[in-house]
This record gives sequence, C-alpha cells and structure tokens, in this order.
Amino acid sequence: MIRLKAGYKPLLWMLAIPALNIFYVLLNNESGTVYNLAMPWDDRTPFWPLFIVPYLLWYPYVIGMLVLFCFRKRRVYYRTLLAICLGLVMSYLVYFFFQTTVPRPELSDRGLLHSLVAFVYATDAPFNCFPSIHVLTSYLVMKGMTDWRSPAGINHIAVQFMSWSIIASTLFVKQHVILDVAGAILLAEFVFFMAGRWLRSKDQPEPMTLAADRYGASGFGNATMKEE
Repeated sequence: MIRLKAGYKPLLWMLAIPALNIFYVLLNNESGTVYNLAMPWDDRTPFWPLFIVPYLLWYPYVIGMLVLFCFRKRRVYYRTLLAICLGLVMSYLVYFFFQTTVPRPELSDRGLLHSLVAFVYATDAPFNCFPSIHVLTSYLVMKGMTDWRSPAGINHIAVQFMSWSIIASTLFVKQHVILDVAGAILLAEFVFFMAGRWLRSKDQPEPMTLAADRYGASGFGNATMKEE
C-alpha cells in the first residue's frame, strides 16, 4: 500500500497548473492598452463551430496525457510538466505587459455547437490571447510523446492528430489568431528545450562521484593520498 501511494505522489506536482492558472484569471481583463494582432489571413479563416469539440476536449486531453507520461515514462512526465509550468509563467508575463484580444463573431444559430461556443465565450473573456495556452500545452504534449515514442507509432500519430485538431480549433472557433498560434509554438519549443536541459543537468553526477566510479572506492582513496 505504501509503495502504491508513493507511485501516485509525482502526480501532485500537477497541482502547480491550477495554482498558476490563478494568474490567468487575474489577467483576463481589459486593463491598460490592449492590442489586436489579427492579420488579413485571420479575416479569411472561417468560423467552424464543429471545432469547439476538440477545443473543449483540450482539458481532459492534457491532464490525461500527463497522467499517462507519469506512469509510463516518468522522465517525460517531469520534462513536459516543467515545460508547461515554465510556458505558463512566461505567457502570464506577456499578458501582463502586452495584453491582446481577438474579435469574436456574432452567434445567431442556437444549435448545440453554437451553444457550446457561446458557453466558452461567456466563461472566457477575449483577452490573454498571445501566446495561446491551448496551443502551448497541446504542442508540448506532442513534444513529450516524441520524446517517449517513435514518431512512426500509432499512439504517436493519434496524439499528433489530437493536438493539431486542438491547435486548429483555436483559430476556427475564433479564440485566437495566427500570431497567437505561432508565438505559442515558438515558446513551446523553447521551454521544452530548457526543461530538458535543466533535468539533464540534475542527472549529471558530481566530479568526485565520476572519479570514484572510475577508480573504485579504494583506488580513488589511494589516488587522493598520493596527491597529498
């Protein structure tokens, strides 16, 4: 039982995500200068309510993939989770100093999909757009999967499909513009690299340990005495 509980303890680090999201709520408003990064290409992007489905599936998807990483490949779990947290912190700093918004379409239809879009619009103010958190985290899940499995595997393909569907959904439900997506992908690449580099540095043994492994316990002691 104790061993089982110990196996679940690393999942507690995921509580850092909702803790950091407090800042998302605090920053999600029209305070100070607000910028609009929409380009002509964004005006040509159609509004497709069907994409609200993958947009909403983002919540269980990211959490579910982190849980999977935790139990199947702990190193990938820590790297992906650390990258997400770093990405969130950097995103919130951008929101604080460079707040952006996205114009939303008028919703006239009362069908189920339009109702889901209306729910998202009502619960999430049109700010905190650059970079996109949906894109950041979905892209990092893909990076984590690539770090774990071969890109040719069926599981990897399924994760690619789901992540890119979520990324596309941010544009087709008019929650983000192209620059929001591009900025999030660049940020994801950066934080995933930094998270991996930091974790690798923690795995590096100290110089004295390397020497001890090389000479052996007694040999290293003899070498030290000779130097003295």
